[in-house]
Parts: sequence; structure tokens; C-alpha cells
Amino acid sequence: MKKYLNLQLFAAEENVTTTTDLEPVISIDFTTRLSENIDGLREVLGITEMTPMQAGTKIKSYKMTKTNSPSQAAEGDVISLTKIDRKLAWEKDLTLKKYRKATTAEAIQKIGYDKAVNQTDEKLLSETQKDIKKDFYTALKTGSGSATGTNLQTACANLWAKLQERFEDYDVTPVFFINPQDVADYLGTAQITMQTVFGMSYIQNFLGMGNAIVTTGVDAKAPYATAAENLCGAYIPVGGDVAKTFNLTMDQTGLIGMTHYTTGERATFETLMMSGVLFWPEYADGVFKATIAGE
Repeated sequence: MKKYLNLQLFAAEENVTTTTDLEPVISIDFTTRLSENIDGLREVLGITEMTPMQAGTKIKSYKMTKTNSPSQAAEGDVISLTKIDRKLAWEKDLTLKKYRKATTAEAIQKIGYDKAVNQTDEKLLSETQKDIKKDFYTALKTGSGSATGTNLQTACANLWAKLQERFEDYDVTPVFFINPQDVADYLGTAQITMQTVFGMSYIQNFLGMGNAIVTTGVDAKAPYATAAENLCGAYIPVGGDVAKTFNLTMDQTGLIGMTHYTTGERATFETLMMSGVLFWPEYADGVFKATIAGE
């Protein structure tokens, strides 16, 4: 006689809360905050939107030059050609960057979960932001334009003039990048209001010419400027198979993916974060560096 197992005895009890029902609260919080910070930086830079791209996409910056200035043709004569060159200034691959942090059981037991996990996650978030800013300033410094000034005001005014000349056929919005020391010197004679985004201070409508980002990413007495319309932003969407494979949590933008998990063999609580965000100037000759020579 055959015996049949009552499989109902081994089924999950009705309405049991399983791990899939629990929202990864920590990951959601951090990915949302970092995405909002990136979006805030995008707005201050004046970039309309971020462009999703595949990992390995070649990011390119160009330089436009007029190689000749032909004279005007007389009536009925052949009009000489004006030659404009669009040459590659630099290129780099858009890559997915990965960050991992492990917190031991001993650390959690000693100082508590909040300090051991949450506060060190804050540091990881900060380092991720630093890497994005570092890549941007590296790209910014490939700019080939120049200007001079005797102080911050005249240097920025001359940068503004250079931008008007370079983009004379467009309605552009200047964005300045200024070292904190130069701003401190300026604050000695003027009062301004600064706001903060992405771990950086910025001044809206600085000297009535455009937004100014205060950053150590540029040297003292060497402010930079470009047009907001010359700046681009791209990212690798952290979704699809990658998100499924690594159980990544992200907000609706897909800029950042993050997950937390335990590793039993090492008794650690680990954080995994992935991002592929990049900002850069499309035209290197549309970026100008000023030199403050002093009065």
C-alpha cells in the first residue's frame, strides 16, 4: 500500500512575514540620498538631464578651431572656404565603479550597529561623491582657454567675457569654479550667501554672472569657468541583470545601486555599492582658466 506525505504540513504558515517582504531600508535610504545629491549637483551645474549609457562607452571631449581667415570675395568671385576643425581633445571609458565595506560582529558588539554600520556607510557615501567630483575636475582641467585678472572679481569678469566670445552665437549661462581661499579673500570686502550641494558650497548668481562652485578641486588664484550648456552628465544604469544578480536596491533614477548582506563564514555585515556617474565638458576649448596675478 502506498503512503502519501501530507505536504500541507511542510508548507509555509499563512501570512508569515518572509525576508522578501522586508524592505531593505538602509539601502533605500542611502541610494535615495546619494541620487538626490547627484541630482542637486546636476542642477547647480546647469545640466538638463543625465544620459544613460552602457559600461565601456567612450566619453569624448573635443576642441573646435578655425584654421584660416579668408578674405571676403569680390562681387561674382568664388567665395573662399573657412575651415573649422573639430578635433578630439581626450577620451575615456565610462566604467562601473564598485565599493565594498565589511563590518565585523565584534565592531557591532563593541560600539553598536549605528556607529559600526550606518556611520561607516556615511563615509562610504562621502568617498563615492569624492570620486565623482575628482573625475569631473580632472576633465575640467583639460580646458584650453585662458584669462587673467588682478583679483577674483576681475578674473571672473574676464572669464565671463571669454565665454561670451567663445559661445557668441548661443545664450549661455556661465558656471565658475573657485578655490575657497579666493572666496575667503573676497569675503573680506563683500557679503555673500552660500548654499551646499553634493558636499560642496556654491553661490547663486555670483557677481550677477552665474553660479559659482567653491571647491578645492581647483587651485587658489586659478578659477575656472565654462558654460552650463557645455557640461554633460552620463551614468550607467545600475539595473537589469546586474541588479538582479547582486540584489541591488536603487531609486527610480538608477544612478546608484546598493545592498547589505551578512557573510556567515566571516561573521561580517557587508555593504556593496555600484555607480557609474560622470560629468564632463563637451568642448575643452569652452573651458577657461584664469590667473589672478595680484594688484
